[in-house]
Amino acid sequence: MEKRAPTERYSLAEIARLVGGIVKGDADATVARPMPAGTPDPDGITFAEGAKYLAKATSVNVGAILVSPGTIADGFNLIEVERPRAAFGMVLALFDRPISLDEAIHPTAVIHPTAVVEENVAIGAYVVIERFAHVGAGSKIHPFCYIGENCVLNENVTLLPHVVLYRDVEIGAQTIIHAGTVLGADGFGYAWTGKEQMKVPQVGGVKIGENVEIGALTAVDRATAGNTTIGTGTKIDNLVQVAHNVRIGEHTVIASFAALAGSTTVGSRVTIAGQVAANPHVTIGDDIILGGRTGVESDVLEPGMYFGLPAMPHLRAKRIMLLQGKLPSFVERIKQLEKRIEELGK
Repeated sequence: MEKRAPTERYSLAEIARLVGGIVKGDADATVARPMPAGTPDPDGITFAEGAKYLAKATSVNVGAILVSPGTIADGFNLIEVERPRAAFGMVLALFDRPISLDEAIHPTAVIHPTAVVEENVAIGAYVVIERFAHVGAGSKIHPFCYIGENCVLNENVTLLPHVVLYRDVEIGAQTIIHAGTVLGADGFGYAWTGKEQMKVPQVGGVKIGENVEIGALTAVDRATAGNTTIGTGTKIDNLVQVAHNVRIGEHTVIASFAALAGSTTVGSRVTIAGQVAANPHVTIGDDIILGGRTGVESDVLEPGMYFGLPAMPHLRAKRIMLLQGKLPSFVERIKQLEKRIEELGK
């Protein structure tokens, strides 16, 4: 049988103390992992808010259920807590396991003599750190990462496996970059000469603020000149394209498959849903929500929720979508009216 890392187990009494709850059942029973409601696992713990989810949770064999006070579920171990969903979040954090990385520099890592690596840095196998790069104290660099020339990682940065920093990339403290992401690749810049597409040199960099998280397989291109910038606290999903000279403010969230074309400006506290696309040089103001598949063709500046192609206030976009379904009947009515008008004119 394949060997696996040991799984931490917690008694229901320990979990109840963590979440401020009361055990109804066997307080000494242990659980090994959180599970979605309705998934059978005698070693699992789930949660249920309301009758619908309680029925789902109790339809299978599960080790314990986080429930609201006064909930009755015969034959199940329960932990009564005021807010089961929030308590389940605490349980998720309890079972969270970081990807393993030895607190040392692996002997296969290649570090240029001019690079600076500060104290308490963990560097995994086959990492490459190029000339004049700087890795801040407490950072974790997982296997197969590449840190290019003049890159700066501030304190406690985490790069997951296969992250690539081309060059001139600065990453703020406490930032996490997930596997396969590329920071600082060439911006998509070409000029038509009349005969061919001529590449425009991309000589800028990328600057990322503190406490940013960027998902797997995302690309943030370096600027043509200056910097592509991402503000403090911003969170970016997997598979997002951030083109050259884009500027993103603070505490913005961007979901998967979104694409921001060159020189787009995005404000702070913006929510960009999946598959949103923005034209080059447009500005998206602060406190804006863009619904899924919205196309931003021109500036959107007033705070609020937008949707559609082109982007428009979501209530208007919703009305238009509803009317689209009625277009065939409208066309038929117009044809009938035209026919009547033609008959009246004879």
